[in-house]
Amino acid sequence: MDYFPRRVVSLQPSATVILRDLGNLSSLVGCTKYCVDVCPEISRTAVTVVADSWTAQGEQISQLKPDLVIASVPYQEKAIAEIMKCGARFLGLAPKSLADIYADIAAIAGIMDAGEQGLRVIRRMQDEVDEVLSRTGDLPRPRVFCEEWGKPLIASQFWVAELVEAAGGKFIGTPGAQISFAEVAAESPDVIIAAWCGAGDRVPLEKIIRNRQWENTPAAKNGRIYCIRDEYLNTPAPTLIFGLHALAAAIHSERFPQADGLRCINTAHEFFKPQL
Repeated sequence: MDYFPRRVVSLQPSATVILRDLGNLSSLVGCTKYCVDVCPEISRTAVTVVADSWTAQGEQISQLKPDLVIASVPYQEKAIAEIMKCGARFLGLAPKSLADIYADIAAIAGIMDAGEQGLRVIRRMQDEVDEVLSRTGDLPRPRVFCEEWGKPLIASQFWVAELVEAAGGKFIGTPGAQISFAEVAAESPDVIIAAWCGAGDRVPLEKIIRNRQWENTPAAKNGRIYCIRDEYLNTPAPTLIFGLHALAAAIHSERFPQADGLRCINTAHEFFKPQL
């Protein structure tokens, strides 16, 4: 008897990316519109788009007859109840650190009978982190504020703080916690990075610096204000390696080349222009 899932519904982009990198994307029968954003190859298949972990709908999932549903935080209690209605095996993820993400990859790989490939994916990620860390060990450590949301202002997650440290920076604030504009300014960040959930690379950098009165921070004075694509930092999956390289290029541009998904403020003084 075959005990491994053959019909999988993924309610979170991170799970979909992991499935793809394990070579199991063909098992996917349902995923969210956000999954399609990070895995555009899905748009060329017959995979059904469903609601995500926050707004899951039991009947919608049941129609796809999955034998595994994978979801991840953030959850709503009623969404969990909806997922459970479908009767399929349910794997719920809630990673906080890089170690948690590696464990999630191993768990999905084990369930999908792809253990060896899972170990290869994990080792590739670890090797990339170690390689960047080895290149930043002798460099000064700029103070970096990295945010995942703007209203309210929320610092990026713990795994992003780990990546910032690997990329040669010192993370400002408590990962995943709300922080005030004044508190950030008081920390005098040398580098400010915005990676808003769901915003892609469309964060209005000049506007947020002006509106938050961050013009006098070292980051603003030196034009070191950046946007990194949402999925490169907020998707706890192998795509974080793109985020790592973007962070390294933002924090230590003297040693790392411009990276995919990284956008800098137009000029150091853009936000000092008078408003018409």
